[in-house]
Amino acid sequence: MADRREDERSRTDRPDAADVPGDRGLPTLAEVLDSPALAAGAPDVLVGGAALSSPVRWVHVSDSPGVARLLEGGELLLTTASAWPAEPADLRTLVRDFVRAGLVGIVIELGVHYRYVPTVVVEAAGDAGLPLIALHREIKFVSVTEEVHRRIIDDQTAALRARDDVRTLFTSLALRGAPADYVVERLAHTLRAPVVLESLAHEVIVAELADADPAVLDDWQERSRRFGDGDDGRSLVPVEARGIRWATLVALAGPGHPAGRRAVLEQGATALALGRLADPDGEDWARLGRRRLMDALLGGRYGSADEVMALLGAARIDLRGAALFGLAVEDAAAADVEAAAIELGGRALCATPRGAGERADGWMPVLLAVPSSTTFAGAAAERFRARLRHDGSDPRLTVGPRVDGEAGAAAVPRLLDSLEQSLDLADVGDVPEGSVQWVVRHPLLRFVSSLRGDHRLLEHSEDLLAPVLAAPPARRRDLLAALAAITAHPGNRTAAAAAAHVSRSVFYQRLDLAERVLGVDLDDGEVLAALHLALVVHRAHRSPDASPRR
Repeated sequence: MADRREDERSRTDRPDAADVPGDRGLPTLAEVLDSPALAAGAPDVLVGGAALSSPVRWVHVSDSPGVARLLEGGELLLTTASAWPAEPADLRTLVRDFVRAGLVGIVIELGVHYRYVPTVVVEAAGDAGLPLIALHREIKFVSVTEEVHRRIIDDQTAALRARDDVRTLFTSLALRGAPADYVVERLAHTLRAPVVLESLAHEVIVAELADADPAVLDDWQERSRRFGDGDDGRSLVPVEARGIRWATLVALAGPGHPAGRRAVLEQGATALALGRLADPDGEDWARLGRRRLMDALLGGRYGSADEVMALLGAARIDLRGAALFGLAVEDAAAADVEAAAIELGGRALCATPRGAGERADGWMPVLLAVPSSTTFAGAAAERFRARLRHDGSDPRLTVGPRVDGEAGAAAVPRLLDSLEQSLDLADVGDVPEGSVQWVVRHPLLRFVSSLRGDHRLLEHSEDLLAPVLAAPPARRRDLLAALAAITAHPGNRTAAAAAAHVSRSVFYQRLDLAERVLGVDLDDGEVLAALHLALVVHRAHRSPDASPRR
């Protein structure tokens, strides 16, 4: 075998660790040993262990005993050891020099100088934890260096390309003014790991779990205070600019990314910070996160009741020990609703107000959680509503059935049902201005709400009201108003006329006309009950565009 020496006056350029942006920009020593070029030498690991996971920054070929002074750290040395000293003490000194130089491993090809690796070298390497590998067959060292260096350079190129792609993505999001929740969603998708945007108080603003177990959010605030960057596999990057820090991005444990997990997070943090600077008066991030959670719950965008519990817990809504109510509020700001809930010793999550074309147009769904010992009824509910007044407004409020949070996950479907029923009452209950209305006091509405999808109810309503619905618009409106008033006040036509906002004589005329059109007797209790049900179903299924405006 040829002697493998080097010109000690020269050094080989090699990448610095800081130039490698990706999470796996450098192959490990174990990966290098598995490479075809080196595996052909039948490598025998004499000293290995955990050190085999060390990254190899470069491969160096030399037989010189003075090569240590030419090393910069992170290299794998390939050698035949033909020029190594013979004395055991000198060999121990040589190994110590290699360790001080930062060598990640030594590969000795047997046959030219050694038939086997001297025991003193094995012992010295073992004491220092320096990987030592013996090759039992001759190989071309140049093939090893080409293969490993190509891998290093290719990985660096891929990492730089990935970093450019990530920079382009999040720069585009920043220029488009993408909302914080979407930026976090793209981060989780890019990293294939859960990403949380948390406040400076470690409260979850936005969480994108990326199919992870919702339990990762359990007791988030407390665990986040304890864990720093690198703990528990998490990466932390502050969202800050111009000396102002708004939040922290946290990526939980996940696979590596060619651009580097931290580099990806930093790009996301930059996009968030630019968005904050561009819109300093925009929606508070914490409120945005709560609104996004509520919209997801109402839209059915969650995997399980346990996931809902975890998300609510991260929003500081602890179901256990709480009394929960689904509310619908009109003409009130989310900040005022949250402040009113805090005055009760509870918390509120506000969804996006319903828009045109949606059920309960203009009403905002709200999840209210108060201590189980708190009575949210009568005067307390009225004080809550009064707290929402602003600029002369007189908000209306509907309250769904109370849900006991002690039921845990079993309470989740009942809570969502409470929210839906409060919206139903807001939509079809003709809620008076400046009032609080309770779903539990409208049992027929609850019945219709529970059977909203039953076609038989709709057929009953359409068949019974068909003659009225076929009338010209003005007459149809008058007749429906009269029927709604008489079914709401059976046996008291004076009160019914007042509710219809017409004189008694006009009201009686409209009732007579309704009896003739429908062919029924409005003094018959069964007829009134059937009409009441038909009217409630009709209001529940009417076009939102036809909803009366107040």
